[in-house]
Amino acid sequence: MTQANSDRIIVITGASRGIGNSIATRLAEDGFVTALHYGTSATEAEKTAEEIKAQGGRAFVFQADLSEKNPAATFWAAYKKAAEGAAPGCKLFGIVNNAGVTLRGSIEEFEEEDYLIQQAVNMNAPYFIVKDALPELEDGGRIINISSGVTRIAFPEIIAYAMTKGAIDTFTFTLAKHLGPRGITVNAVAPGVVDTDINASWLRGNQDAIDYVSASSALGRVGQPDDIASVVSFLASNDGRWVTGQVLDATGGTQL
Repeated sequence: MTQANSDRIIVITGASRGIGNSIATRLAEDGFVTALHYGTSATEAEKTAEEIKAQGGRAFVFQADLSEKNPAATFWAAYKKAAEGAAPGCKLFGIVNNAGVTLRGSIEEFEEEDYLIQQAVNMNAPYFIVKDALPELEDGGRIINISSGVTRIAFPEIIAYAMTKGAIDTFTFTLAKHLGPRGITVNAVAPGVVDTDINASWLRGNQDAIDYVSASSALGRVGQPDDIASVVSFLASNDGRWVTGQVLDATGGTQL
């Protein structure tokens, strides 16, 4: 654990499982105080926080429902209550907008209710969470959004999901321009297929699917959560200080 970031908090949304979990663990290894947001998976979030602390890191958890119309007030109230006890005197240095919902269906099949829920979590929540954080976010801080390779690779069966991630890309470079005078970098990371619980139903134990995904990647394998966490770690670090307004492709060279 490095001490350079010991008074800096980075908030990770959807940190209880998968990519968010790996990001939280990696950023804690980098010395940051990690604030693990979760929606429903309290047990997993608490377990991750305890594992981080057992390794000498600092972490705390808080809960908020990101499907609300404007979840930011509830989100930040829960964060501040948890931070007061777990990380007094520490400053908000960064936000990783990782939480997301992937609902499947072509344009003919997709229901309006699912469309609105997915839009609320994937697109509206990051916008309002960042908006309400700006007065407290440290100058020179970091905003890192998790996008997706589907913004450049067409998958009609998840068209509504791809739309939300396309919006995140635009949000990223536009916000980077706006916050540049404060030294705050804003970037996005775009994973491809990653072996997480979201993809477990069709990927794990399905050798044909594994072979197909591996063959589509220039690096010849399925992505792992720590592949994405490593890219986020770079962007959050001092080494990433001169990178802003970018969408970093972290698909392993899928469909180049």
